[in-house]
Amino acid sequence: MFGASSKLALFLCGCYLAALGARAGEHCTAGYHEAEYYVAAVYEHQSILSPDPRALTNRKQALELMNQNLDIYEQQVMTAAKKGVQIIVFPEDGIHGFNFTRTSLYPFLDFMPSPRLVRWNPCLEPHRFNDTEVLQRLSCMAIKGEMFLVANLGTKQPCHSSDPGCPNDGRYQFNTNVVFSSNGTLVDRYRKHNLYFEAAFDTPLKADHVTFDTPFAGKFGVFTCFDILFFDPAVRLLRDSEVKHIVFPTAWMNQLPLLAAIEIQKAFAIAFSVNFLAANIHHPSLGMTGSGIHTPLKSFWYHNMENSTGHLIIAQVAKNPQGLMGTENATAKMDPSHSKFLKILSGDPYCAKDAQEVHCGEAAKWNMNAPPTFHSEMMYDNFTLVPVWGKEGYLQVCSNGLCCYLLYERPTLSRELYALGVFDGLHTVHGTYYIQVCALVKCGGLGFDTCGQEITEATGIFEFHLWGNFSTSYIFPLFLSSGMTLETPDQLGWENDHYFLRKSGLSSGLVTAALYGRLYERD
Repeated sequence: MFGASSKLALFLCGCYLAALGARAGEHCTAGYHEAEYYVAAVYEHQSILSPDPRALTNRKQALELMNQNLDIYEQQVMTAAKKGVQIIVFPEDGIHGFNFTRTSLYPFLDFMPSPRLVRWNPCLEPHRFNDTEVLQRLSCMAIKGEMFLVANLGTKQPCHSSDPGCPNDGRYQFNTNVVFSSNGTLVDRYRKHNLYFEAAFDTPLKADHVTFDTPFAGKFGVFTCFDILFFDPAVRLLRDSEVKHIVFPTAWMNQLPLLAAIEIQKAFAIAFSVNFLAANIHHPSLGMTGSGIHTPLKSFWYHNMENSTGHLIIAQVAKNPQGLMGTENATAKMDPSHSKFLKILSGDPYCAKDAQEVHCGEAAKWNMNAPPTFHSEMMYDNFTLVPVWGKEGYLQVCSNGLCCYLLYERPTLSRELYALGVFDGLHTVHGTYYIQVCALVKCGGLGFDTCGQEITEATGIFEFHLWGNFSTSYIFPLFLSSGMTLETPDQLGWENDHYFLRKSGLSSGLVTAALYGRLYERD
């Protein structure tokens, strides 16, 4: 679980969102070439929750609740099977729910043997282990649907007092993803490493690094929710160059402007040039929606804060994802704005720089007075910002060692305040991790103190270059326009020790364009 407000910080799950297709509602299944594509599905599930998750119950009652959710899962598997789906992903906490205590969660847990030690098909061998009813149902679904199936559940593993990590109650309780093959065999399991206010679960003593092979698309990696922000296991998995696809059960509470669910999912796909299959929980009242099938170049997603039902996304996905053009050869397209950007970076004497602006000989239009610097809280961090005024300009703002720059033009001015912000430091609320961020954001109102507020609608159209002198290579491009619409950069890459994002032709008003750098070694 990963989320925003403090009142939700005690939810014991993972991260919360919703699910469907390329922009809500678009399915993409027909006309693919079997040798080049596979068909994937993710389901954003509105889970049936326990009315009192902290109350003590028994296994029979727990199974009654979980089977209600599993019935919905089975319906979605059969719907997906009719569309030729080869792999389906379900969300974190979708079967049992969340906000349990350690004791109240226990009846909801399945026993989990290690798939690396035991080869087991729960559907065909249901009596081999006790307390495996959920695993049995999931295994049978995979068989009925003839597809790989990825789901999240709570699992238990007994331990002995001789184990120094063994909890006092004599068992480990894990937030677990399971992977079943199309014949129902338990292929592998991943136990969540970066828990988000999940006191009912234990952290594995060592991070699982789980990949699994498929006959239709090669190697997949798997992790859960809050894991996406950390080196282990997410980044370490991708050191395996054969991993081209990620499955991502999540229960994510959206936090704008920088960490909405679909926003970080898409950014991960672009940053690592992988396909990213993300299934979120759907509970709009908790700010939880946003699922997607993301490639580096295109996304099929669902984000809906109004509808209270689950949603299935089905899309054809390239077996070998193509990275964003221009990330390696950033100078490929030379329009006038890109030429100006390159001149600024090269320190061409044609353009003389000072602390806040660039004076270029031919273009008096860039000779703006330096706008005022101000501070405002964004995502619980104290950002340093400058307002983005006028139809065109060049701005710089710095904090600690990071300087962020914006070169922009606007066809028309809207009655909205935008700002360029920078943060270089340790984020310490709802998790501790070091970030470097350059962000162009629409403010909530016309006052400087509204910059950093959560908004979803905007009318301002920009053509821009955004860049910074980042000291990490792990940089995620966050990009949203009005109506929670995902955008893809025209170009991304390094130029003269600066990392940049370039975009023209927005589909709607800009909400957020940011470069979100992670310095894992400083956590």
